[in-house]
Amino acid sequence: VQLQASGGGLVQAEGSLRLSCAASRRTGSNNAMGWFRQAPGKEREFVASISWNGGSTIYADNVQGRFTISRDKNTMYLQMNALKPEDTAVYYCALSRRSYSGRGLTDYAYWGQGTLVTVSS
Repeated sequence: VQLQASGGGLVQAEGSLRLSCAASRRTGSNNAMGWFRQAPGKEREFVASISWNGGSTIYADNVQGRFTISRDKNTMYLQMNALKPEDTAVYYCALSRRSYSGRGLTDYAYWGQGTLVTVSS
């Protein structure tokens, strides 16, 4: 399975971006997916996850109400609104082997290459 993330870029504070992540095979449509991010000098952290059918979502507290995760079969999206400078990071998409997955890095077996999001103040 290969994951291809896209949509990152430079945006001003309070702006919006939409990230996409496509899984290379249809097996991705039966698996939970998630977004993580890693800022310079910090550990990778959970952002959001979505179940195999999109019926269940989980968000980190610091993005709740601003970010929305969604999916269409084996493609996942992250709509990011009201962006803040502290959202600046490389964003990674991930695919679980299970239908439902949570916040842990070890819940996910496959990782994309990352897309950089930079929010200027």
